[in-house]
Amino acid sequence: MGASVPINSAAHREETAAEIAAPVPIIRDKNNQNAKGNRTEKAAGGTGLGTVALVLSILSLFVLPILFGAAGIILGFVVKRRGAEGLGAWAIGIGAVSIIIGIFILPFF
Repeated sequence: MGASVPINSAAHREETAAEIAAPVPIIRDKNNQNAKGNRTEKAAGGTGLGTVALVLSILSLFVLPILFGAAGIILGFVVKRRGAEGLGAWAIGIGAVSIIIGIFILPFF
């Protein structure tokens, strides 16, 4: 058959991992910030609504710019307040550009 491996052999000394990671303190204050100071829980709550706001703003570039652009801007402000600042800012910006294009440029075409 094959060579058998002895269980308690002095010839084979192997090191096993006995180290553990140092404990990381989790300190939370009343603003729901984690140890690094990020507001991850608050931002996670606004990402779904932020995606909807961004989709509405992008859709307003093609269909009904006043209606969908205004809805994207309003939802953008709500999302920024909930913590998803990037999505909110993009939704507000694209919605505003869409309304400006819809009011001032599209009537001439």
